[in-house]
Order: sequence, then C-alpha cells, then structure tokens
Amino acid sequence: MVYEDYQLIRVEAHGGICRATIDNPPINLLDVPLLTEIDRLLGEVAADDEVRVLIVDSADAEVFIAHADISLIENLPPDDVGLRDELSLFHAITERVRTLPKATIAVIDGVCRGGGCELVMAFDMRYAALGTTVLGHPEVSVGIIPGGGGTQRLPRMVGRGRALEVILGGMDVDAATAEAWGYIDRALPADTLRRYVDRLAAHIASSPLAAIAAAKRAVDTALDERIDMTTGLLIEDQLLRETVARPATRKLLQAIVSAGAQTREFELGSK
Repeated sequence: MVYEDYQLIRVEAHGGICRATIDNPPINLLDVPLLTEIDRLLGEVAADDEVRVLIVDSADAEVFIAHADISLIENLPPDDVGLRDELSLFHAITERVRTLPKATIAVIDGVCRGGGCELVMAFDMRYAALGTTVLGHPEVSVGIIPGGGGTQRLPRMVGRGRALEVILGGMDVDAATAEAWGYIDRALPADTLRRYVDRLAAHIASSPLAAIAAAKRAVDTALDERIDMTTGLLIEDQLLRETVARPATRKLLQAIVSAGAQTREFELGSK
C-alpha cells in the first residue's frame, strides 16, 4: 500500500513496519487536522496485509505532542453534559489504536502532555528518551479533567494513588520515573532509543500477522476485569488452536523442528 497525501505525518512502510513521524510544527499540536490524519492512517495500516508493526514518533526532537488543541475543549457545547452512549472522536481514535490487529509502538522524545499522553497510552508499547522526555496532565489546573482516556488508562498502568498524583498534582513525570511506575515500558538514552525500537519492531514484523493479532487479543482478555482466570485460559486455548490450525503455522513449526529445534545444540546456540 502507498501512503499518500499526508500533510502532518511522514509515513513510510517497508519490511512489515510502518513508521509514522508526526510533523505538525511548531509544537505538534494534537488538533483536528492531525487527528484526522491519524485516524486515516490507522484505517490504512489495518487494511495493509504487509504491515505488522506501526511505530509513531516525532520529527521534533524536543516535542512529541505538546497537548491536544484547546479548541477541542472550548467548542464543546455548554448545554450538553449528559452521559452519552457513543465514544467521542478522540476516544474512538484511541480505541482504534488499542484494538488495531497489529503491534503498535510509541517512541517518545521530548514534551508529551495531556492529549499526547492519552494517545500514547493507547499504544501496545511505549518507549521514551532519558533526559528529554516529560509526561504530564495539566488539565485540572485549568478547571477540566483529562478527557481523552487519561483518567481510565493511567490508573490501570500506575495505580490509583500515582495516577491522582499526576492528574491532581499537574506534575511532569520524567522518563526514568515513568518507567519505574509502568507509565512507559522502557526509558533509554536518546542515542539508543530508536535503535532498540527498530530491532524490536523488526523481530515482531518477522512473525505471522495472525499470531500477533491473537497474542494481543489473549493479553487483552487477561486485563478485562469481567473475565475470570478460567475463562481467560479457555479463550487463550481457543486462540492457540486457531493459530495452530493455519497451514502456514504448521509449515513454520515443521521448519523449526527440521532446523534442529528441541536439540541441545540448537537451544544453547540461541543464547
């Protein structure tokens, strides 16, 4: 698939990896035009059978995404405060990220606050640069709350107390602290961050797409509070059998055995 006509994202795809670099100067504001392009990108990546991994990073070494455009909040009608039965545009996009049947990786280098944090929290994996990355939620200080999923995803990642420290305190969280809390998966020096992610993405992209999608579904089952352990194990078993039933999987299994898998020489040679 050819990814064309993007104005605010630089997109390139090869080797099973789609890299989308946000380039919306001066501060990579998460505004309607950028959200629209992200939404279109997600649809195209989902439809691209060649892509197994989506990486999103920034063209600005100091800013990943400053925050969401304030006009997205200001334009909300003051007489519409009831509980809705449909997701907002922002929520719908973050859910598209979370449920994309491909692996998704956010590479954060620089400032990432508010809606930027809410977007990356929907990704499967988050990696950030030490010394430059700051995450934060300043919304409460201006009389609102995080409204792009921050109050729902952050507590699941870091716990209630730490989430409230970030949200109520309006504090910036550096990359090292974010890693310790589980806000991101790894904090790495800026000069090694992308190399690490590229190696990881290449390894994931070498795997069958069906196995990647099934693994994501199985892991998400474990995080669904409505599903008990026994039910989760049954779903895992079903997903395993679905992958094993694929002829391509059986060929891969036969190939690995023929290559010497399950021999001492093979297993120790992989160290």
